[in-house]
Amino acid sequence: MPHIMELLGKARVVVKDGKVMEVGPPEVEWCPLFDKLKGIRKITAEEVRKNIEFRISDFGLFTDKRQLLELDTYVAFGASEVMMSGLRRGFLETTVTVCDGAGTVISGNPALVQGIGGRMSGLIETEPIPETIKGIRVNGGTVLDPSSAAIDPAGGVRKAAEMGYKRIAVTIADAKTAKECREIETELGLDLIVIAVHVTGVSQEEARGLLENSDVIISCASRHIRELAKPLVQVAVAIPLFALTQKGKELVIERAKDIERPILINTMELPVVPGEKQPKGLV
Repeated sequence: MPHIMELLGKARVVVKDGKVMEVGPPEVEWCPLFDKLKGIRKITAEEVRKNIEFRISDFGLFTDKRQLLELDTYVAFGASEVMMSGLRRGFLETTVTVCDGAGTVISGNPALVQGIGGRMSGLIETEPIPETIKGIRVNGGTVLDPSSAAIDPAGGVRKAAEMGYKRIAVTIADAKTAKECREIETELGLDLIVIAVHVTGVSQEEARGLLENSDVIISCASRHIRELAKPLVQVAVAIPLFALTQKGKELVIERAKDIERPILINTMELPVVPGEKQPKGLV
């Protein structure tokens, strides 16, 4: 089974044996984040290929040389960065995320959570890589299904609860899974924070479902999320992170405590999404 990930404007990439086998067309023309970080002025299939090949060569994505521990940050308020700070400050007990070569992972190690997620985009499917799974275990993580590397956030939440955790953050990418996680939270008496990621191109109905059942959402290049969100807190204006609930707001504040640069705090009507700063080709 190959590894499949969507990145850089939701372009679908297939990787097998550490080689890029297929690159699909991106859905977005320009992303202000990748322009800022990588100088990419126009997203093309060739730029996508170069980016994924860099991730493979630089830190071993989809290979047995995957680098798993990291505390450096690439964006100030990404999903992994927010969870890392939540763990470091005791706001969270553990997290449920996904990793190439392992699938769903439960971990309370901030460096492992950042190492897994800091360079991860929308992972669609993956296959087990024994060295990656071993590395996760050595560093205090639990792989939900080592035999298949299944991506199952709801199953990860159940497993985390079985391990005795209550204050859990989980990343999800669809409304059905978000709702299922909420149902598990109620059933098991958890204090769950649902973080929605990889939402570029979702329908209006899907956006509504995500917003109804998430505490934090990364807006990516989603027009509907920007139009429908009623956030309590917004971070950034080009690719906004929206905190939608009180506990989502508190988690984002925990992250803000770790930011060493000056931060502007103000009150205003949200969201603020100036058109010239948004990705070109919002979908």
